[in-house]
Amino acid sequence: MKPGTLHGVGLGPGDPDLMSVRADRLLRNARHVAFFRKAGRSGQARRIVDGMLHEDAVEFPMEYPVTTEVPVTDPRYNAALSAFYTHCVDHLRDLIEKGEDVVVLCEGDPFFFGSFMHIYTRLKEVVPVQVTPAITGMSGAWTATGQPVTWGDDILTVMMGTLPEDTLTERMAQSDAIVVMKIGRHIEKVKSALKAAGKFDDAWLIEFASMPNQTVQKLAAAGDKVTPYFSIIVVHGQGRRP
Repeated sequence: MKPGTLHGVGLGPGDPDLMSVRADRLLRNARHVAFFRKAGRSGQARRIVDGMLHEDAVEFPMEYPVTTEVPVTDPRYNAALSAFYTHCVDHLRDLIEKGEDVVVLCEGDPFFFGSFMHIYTRLKEVVPVQVTPAITGMSGAWTATGQPVTWGDDILTVMMGTLPEDTLTERMAQSDAIVVMKIGRHIEKVKSALKAAGKFDDAWLIEFASMPNQTVQKLAAAGDKVTPYFSIIVVHGQGRRP
């Protein structure tokens, strides 16, 4: 039997209008749709495509194991995630080898800090795989500020809020423009690093970029509010311009 194809489909930053034509076509014609989510949640990727899927589409929610109580450096963390991805891959591979196409929903771009990459690396040599790129979440975030993120010869650095504070501080100090993703409970550490790097007063906090509940404000004005996972901090470059 001819195998189906695994499609990693980038959904963009959150507004369905910002999807590509190809992504829209694949979604609306999909028979099998897989997406990541936390247990008990609908999942951000699934919410983005609400109302777009065919009524007969078979959905496969891939629920992350609970790992927040285990440090990233603990071997148990990787072990839990590895077992989770193995389970997901086994199910997807079975469908594809039976001739079914499967669309995996990916927030932002599939190859940019996304969970789909772990599915891709496990299946790309085994079954046909196609990836549909998309506008990244960070692009949606800096666009929401109404300012260019880079000029001329600016150096842009993208980093995760999960990094150690000294690493964050060092990279921030070396960069002209900055994007910090995956902030969540790391917000105080990120703020401390920005202050140490002399970038705090220029930082913007964008929550749920391009979505209906989007908020945009200077980080200094956010006070002690707890930021959701879907938050991005942006520091704009001020480089060479004519």
